[in-house]
Amino acid sequence: MKGRRQFHVKRPFTDRLEPSAGSRLKSNSGVVARCVTVTTLPPPVPAHVAIIMDGNGRWAERRGLPRPLGHREGSEAVRRVTRACRRKGVHALTLFAFSEQNWQRSRGEVDALMELLCEFLLSERAELIENDIKLRAVGRVHRLPERVRRVLAEIERDTSDLSRMTLTLALSYGGREEIVDAVRELATRVREGRLDASAIDESAVRSALPSVDVGDVDLLIRTGGEQRISNFMLFGAAYAELYFSEQLWPDFGDADLTRAFDAFRARDRRFGRTTPTVSLDESMVPLVHV
Repeated sequence: MKGRRQFHVKRPFTDRLEPSAGSRLKSNSGVVARCVTVTTLPPPVPAHVAIIMDGNGRWAERRGLPRPLGHREGSEAVRRVTRACRRKGVHALTLFAFSEQNWQRSRGEVDALMELLCEFLLSERAELIENDIKLRAVGRVHRLPERVRRVLAEIERDTSDLSRMTLTLALSYGGREEIVDAVRELATRVREGRLDASAIDESAVRSALPSVDVGDVDLLIRTGGEQRISNFMLFGAAYAELYFSEQLWPDFGDADLTRAFDAFRARDRRFGRTTPTVSLDESMVPLVHV
């Protein structure tokens, strides 16, 4: 005897099918269809993670130490988190290492940060290559000291063909500044006849923003207890999930990253849409009579 019909539909692993209440519908043609709700679930690991590494100075001050020592401990956290992201299968990791506004800090602190950056790059070159990690930098890199630029360019060249993960260092970077630079680039293309002004759309703007070459940000993490994005990835983080950690950056580790990823998996990412409902025609799916 015929009764309720069930169906089986092959869907990507990120979709879950749920029958809607009163879901059996009959069209004018007499074809019976069943409506189901498709809830899009986030992937197990965010593809692009961006981190505002806040709290180095406070970490040092609470221990009665000079601020540069806090930055040195922060560089150890960079190593831990980069390794953890690679193990977990993250495709791209972007770290807010030095903002355009950080030039306003004391000369001594800026010099210490630049020296630490050079040390980090030189010490990590072999591990980046060994673990198939591509390194690149975004921001107004031309403002960095010549020695830093030289070391950075060498490692970018040496890792340019690597593909397991991309580690991006945002250096002398600001989200507003990046957008301003993109506008200037587009204006130059128009002036030189390489671009029609009427053709400028989102994709054209995106092409002039180096920070999104690896894709939009899926998860933006800020450490240190503050809850703001501080001019970071303003375009690429438009639909990012935000996660704020009380941990100061030097104390942030694998367990903290796991908690951030767990929170990401619990989010319902709709990108401005409501949960969609689709109608599946009987002719499109196999039915089993029960």
